[in-house]
Amino acid sequence: QLKLVESGGGLVQPGGSLRLSCVASGESLDDYTIAWFRQAPGKEREGLSSITPSGGSATDPDSTGDRFFISRDNAKGTVYLRMNSLKSEDTAVYYCAARAGSSFSLAVRGYGVWGQGTQVTVSS
Repeated sequence: QLKLVESGGGLVQPGGSLRLSCVASGESLDDYTIAWFRQAPGKEREGLSSITPSGGSATDPDSTGDRFFISRDNAKGTVYLRMNSLKSEDTAVYYCAARAGSSFSLAVRGYGVWGQGTQVTVSS
């Protein structure tokens, strides 16, 4: 059974960068699309970026513009989210999630396996 664990969150100053990691265990990531989501207090969970098994990616420009970049290393069973030029409004819990097959969808309902989340706080 696939399990996902996020790491790399923390406190960062505005304008700073972080790289989040999503590590899989239990199964290979080779056949899964992985996406990153975030949820700020009092707000709905929103999709940020997804990456297919072959490495094709999609990003929601309204959420992050060109500041966030998703990548994957199937050999390491890990998907990354590089976040640059962080702003206070990026403060949230960040989650990775998996769905079988290839899809660019960022809809929450399409993903069946979720990590526990990692907190990102952007503050001076």
